[in-house]
Order: sequence, then structure tokens, then C-alpha cells
Amino acid sequence: MAPQRNAGAGPEAELPEYAGHYRLESCLGSGGMGVVHLAHSTSGLKLAVKVVHAEFAKDPEFRGRFRQEVGAARRVSGAFTAPVVDADPEAPRPWMATLFIPGPTLAEQVKRNGPLDTAQLRRLMAGLAEALRDIHRVGVVHRDLKPSNVLLAEDGPKVIDFGISRPTDSELRTETGKLIGTPPFMAPEQFRRPREVGPAADVFALGSVMVHAATGRGPFDSDSPYVVAYQVVHDEPELTGVPEELAPLVLRCLAKEPEDRPSPDELMRELRSVAASYDTQAFIPSQRVDEAPGGAGSPGEAVAAERPGGERRSRLRIGKRAAYGAGALGLVVGGALVSVSLFGAAPVPAPAVTAPRTTAAAFSAWAAAPVSRTGTPQCSYAVGKLLCAQSGLVFALDPADGRVRWKHPLDGVAAEGPPSGAPVVSGGVVLAALGQGRRLSALEPGSGDVVRRQQLPAYGGVRAVGGMVLLTAADGTVTGVDSASGAVKWSHRIPGQDVPYFVSFPGDPLAYAASVSGDGARTTVTAVDPGTGAVRWDARPAGALQPLGAVDGAVVFVSVDAVRGEARAVVRYSPRSRQIVRVPLRVPLQQVQGSVRGDVVHLMASGGALVAVDLQAREQRWSLQTGVVRGSTPAADGRYVYVTAPDGRLLAVDARRGKLVGQTSPRLGDRSDRVPAALPEPVLADGRVYAGAPDGTVFAVDGRDPSAW
Repeated sequence: MAPQRNAGAGPEAELPEYAGHYRLESCLGSGGMGVVHLAHSTSGLKLAVKVVHAEFAKDPEFRGRFRQEVGAARRVSGAFTAPVVDADPEAPRPWMATLFIPGPTLAEQVKRNGPLDTAQLRRLMAGLAEALRDIHRVGVVHRDLKPSNVLLAEDGPKVIDFGISRPTDSELRTETGKLIGTPPFMAPEQFRRPREVGPAADVFALGSVMVHAATGRGPFDSDSPYVVAYQVVHDEPELTGVPEELAPLVLRCLAKEPEDRPSPDELMRELRSVAASYDTQAFIPSQRVDEAPGGAGSPGEAVAAERPGGERRSRLRIGKRAAYGAGALGLVVGGALVSVSLFGAAPVPAPAVTAPRTTAAAFSAWAAAPVSRTGTPQCSYAVGKLLCAQSGLVFALDPADGRVRWKHPLDGVAAEGPPSGAPVVSGGVVLAALGQGRRLSALEPGSGDVVRRQQLPAYGGVRAVGGMVLLTAADGTVTGVDSASGAVKWSHRIPGQDVPYFVSFPGDPLAYAASVSGDGARTTVTAVDPGTGAVRWDARPAGALQPLGAVDGAVVFVSVDAVRGEARAVVRYSPRSRQIVRVPLRVPLQQVQGSVRGDVVHLMASGGALVAVDLQAREQRWSLQTGVVRGSTPAADGRYVYVTAPDGRLLAVDARRGKLVGQTSPRLGDRSDRVPAALPEPVLADGRVYAGAPDGTVFAVDGRDPSAW
């Protein structure tokens, strides 16, 4: 038989007709991971059959997740879930059949008919508490309890979709740098410590679901997931509209710390009087007469569509949080992990330059309007100017007030592509579009006028250091080009390095290449004079090392587990004495970025951990959970450590105590669901801190008083 046809040109334009021996009769809904079909068993049971999208069926990692979903659903099948009838996670298109349960989702019900009344809310809370008790008893944490995953059946609520659930004894780890869940219904620990999520996270989600059922919105309400993330971690929930008799219990569910939340059994004791009183049609009141009947929104609809009046409320909340900002996160839509670039987003128009307040020493904080409508500006400070790059453009701002001094479009560079980094001044010229193709423009820093244009030799790696540009070809040959004149000064291979990719650090004259052995046991480090290509020194310290910085001739590395990719220690190598100092980290960190200031190293990891390591004392000073999913490379001035977040916030942390002391408001563009591929490092100069944001603005604040931001 021919496959079913589905309108559209997506991967499901042709749908399978069978899953195993079940004939798929009609489509019930579609989400990020698969399509749910109506089917019947041989005995006549009505089934809901979930079939994985073809693109995910080819992914071994996804198959592992689906296999786990099937296992979790089988373990928890009971009175408060949809029982699994059959499944084949190893089929060409993996599928799972559960008993079909008639009734709307809670999201559909609230959207159609408004909030539930008090009696319905009490029955709903009791039913969900019983469901969680049964789920947790078999060692499973759901991790994505939300209104679209609660079916309102005639005999009580049913919890569905265990697509991202996790058995408590599972070896399947949270993916590096990604959060799993749906932001408005995630617990604080899902943002701060995603690998430590336990049953209490489901209780927090239950509290959020109850607020939605009672009010039509969540306890942390905004159109921006970044703002919601910050509110979940730091703010008190908004419970206006929740019945007084339920509000204290809901508030306990929404406690910030897992140990402060009630267990499902405690909730059931509080609600015992209604635990067994599920009335027929209790959750299905008649349609309101002032609303035209319409098709139900699919369970995969955006959360914003489930919240009447969400736009008005979120604007009020964003204004209220202007001094606090929002936590950042990797977006999860319909259970599918999304990681997409913000570059190309059009920022919201802003005044030419705004100066919100004078913070200290007559310096007025300012925010410059977007010079370009594409991407997040990345900036550097040189020759008395703030030099910034955006997609297809380089420009200079006056550091005092943010006024544009000059701008230069980059011919031959894609306007929609992200910049390769902040502009570099080398040899007395601004090297525009360095690393974005072979065409290079050298600009006069004061005026932005073109000094020369040239075609660079073919290269795979590029680094500007010490008045030179080092180009690494695919065969490992390195060519040194004079930045001022454009002349090739030398070209040869580097001993001990097959294909060297160089790094360099402010205030250090050398270029460094580091290559890890195949077994991860050693790293070959080579220090090269950029002017001549001569090797100044080389070493082969133990471990898989990544260079972070250099101070007084010594190079600082982070030591990474070669298998797991986790940072385990900070290492300093001194070539003069051949001495190695190694300081273990208390907890392994993922996807680390770091910077060095004197004897102190600051590490920013995915998941939001900011860590300070003292190489002189040979100890980790402090660790702070910032509440952001990831941050920029840290910048420090001795008193404070600064990082930028994906929502455009600038955070300041006390360098001695490791406490958050200030942050700016979010500066999101009109595509706030997208995350920048690279976050701009804060720029420190003359006591001021400069940063770029996703809305295209560049802004400046006084670094001496972060509490006034």
C-alpha cells in the first residue's frame, strides 16, 4: 500500500502506513520528535501510536533516548498514566503504542475554557500527586511535567510523554551544554545543576502546572525564556489568582531548594479529602458561549500560546526586572533540543544613544543604537576607541559616549554570517574581516580609511600576534605576514606540530600551539616567535591541555578528560624552571572558557558555573552558580569578574567572595528564541566595562560600582 500523504514538504510529507502490525489510521498530533497516530489493536483497543521522525531514527543517540522513554513508560504504566501496549525501539522507524485516552490536555482545556474552578483544581492536584508518587516509586523522574503532558480523562488526570524522563539509576547522561525540559515548568536545579535533577523537580513542575490551571499563566511569566529562567532561579512566584486554600501548598511546591518541597505522599495527605472523589466530566466543563468552537491546539504549541494575555504581562515583568535581568538557557521546544544562531536577527530600534544614569566619577552609562541590524557586536579596545564587528561591518565608537566615529562595510563578507571575533589592531592597522575569507582590509584606526586590500594565501587557521598574521595551511605550513605592510616574512613548518593552530594572549609576545596525543596522555606545546617563526621553547606535559593564558612567561592550561571532555584541573607550566603546578577542580566542568589574571584563573562552564582557582595558593577559591546556561570568556580587573549572557546581560561577580554583585538588564532582539553562537567577551578599559548585546546595541557601564547598574 502507498504511504499516507501529509500536506507540506517536511520530513513527514510521507507517513508510514503501519507501525509493526498496527495500521495507522489518522494523525492525532505532531511534535518535535515524532508523530502520534490513532490505531486499533487486533482485539479492538483504541491506541495512540508514536512514530519517531525519520531524521531522528538515523541518530544512535536519539534511539538510545527513545529506548529509555519506552522503558520508563513501561515501568510507570498504571492508573495515572497511559499504559504501554506494544513498542519496537529497534524498528527502522521506532514506535510505541499506548492505550488511547480520550480527553483534552490541560493546556487545551485552559485555552478553550479558561482556568479551572477550585474543586477541579483540588482534584487535579490530588491526581497529579498520586501520579508522581507512582512514577517516583519505580525510580523514574519525568522532568517535563507541563499542561500539554497532562490528559484530563473522565476518571482523573493522566501524565503522558516520558520522552525526556530519566530513571534514577540511568547511565544516560545529560547532554553537554544542553538543558532538558520546558522553561516555564522547569525547577531551579534543572538550570543550575542539570545532572542532579531528582524527583523534587517534578513536584516543582506540579506547582507550576497548578498555577497555570488556576490562572491561565505560569508562576514565572514572560514571552522570553531567558527572563523565565532567571525568575525560576531567583524570583518569588506570582500566585495571584490561585485559590487561597491551595496557594500555601502550591507555594511549598515552588520552593527554590528541592529539600524544601513536599513529597507526593505529603501532598496527598494534605488533599486526602478529595483524593478519591473524581467525578465524571470533572475536568470537562461545557464550552463557553462567547468563544467559537475551534480545533484544539496541538500539544507541541508554544507555551506563550497557552497563556492568555501573556504579551501584556511579560512586558510588565520585564520592566520590573530591569535591574535584575534574566537567566539564559538552551531552548527546548516540544521536547526537542534547539541550538540555533542569533546572527541575522533584526534588533529592535533604539534611540541613537541613551544615557540612563551617571554612576560614578562623572561617567554616564550609555547604550548606543544598533549600527547594524545583524547579530551581536563583538568589540575590542585599542588606540583610544571601541572597535566593534558585526556581520559584514566594522565600526568604531567613542568610549566616552558611544557615538559612532566611523564604520566600514566589509566587501565580499556575507552580511548574514557572524563575525570571526572582535576587530584586531596589529602593526598599527585594524585588520578587518580577519578569519572570514582570504580577502583582508587594513584600516586606519583613527578614520576607518582603507590603507590596503590584499588576498591572503590559502589558510585553515589564522592568528594575529606581535605585529604579524600567522596563517596555517592544510599541510601544516605556517606563513608569517607583516600586518603593517602585508609582506610575507617567512613560511615553513613548525617542528613538533603537524598542523598548528595558534593562540596568543594580551601582553605576551609569543604564539602558542598545543596538540594532544591520540591517547590524551600528553600535550605537545610549542612557543613560536611570530616575527621569524623560530621555536622559542617546547614541552610535553602530561594530560590533554588547552591553553587559557600566559603570565610572566608561564602558560596556564585547563586539563581536560580526553574521553568525557570535562575540565578536571588547572595547570601552569613555567618554561624557565620546567615547573608544573596542577590544581584539581572540586567538580568537573563542561565546555570551559577561561582567562588568567596574575595567579588567579577564572573558568566559565556550560550550565552556569563560574569558578576561581588560585595557582599561588594551589586551591580553588570559590564556585558560583550564575543561573545562566553558558557565559562568555570571563574578564577580571582584580575587584570584579565580568561575563556576558546570551540574553545580553552583563554580570559582575565579587572576585574575592564569588558573589553576584550586579547585572544589567536583558537586551534581547526580536528573535529572542535564538542563541548566539559566540558570546562577546566584556571589554575593560579605564574603569569602564563595555559589551555587545543580541539586540545589536553596544553599551557601557561603570565597572567600579556594579551594584548601581
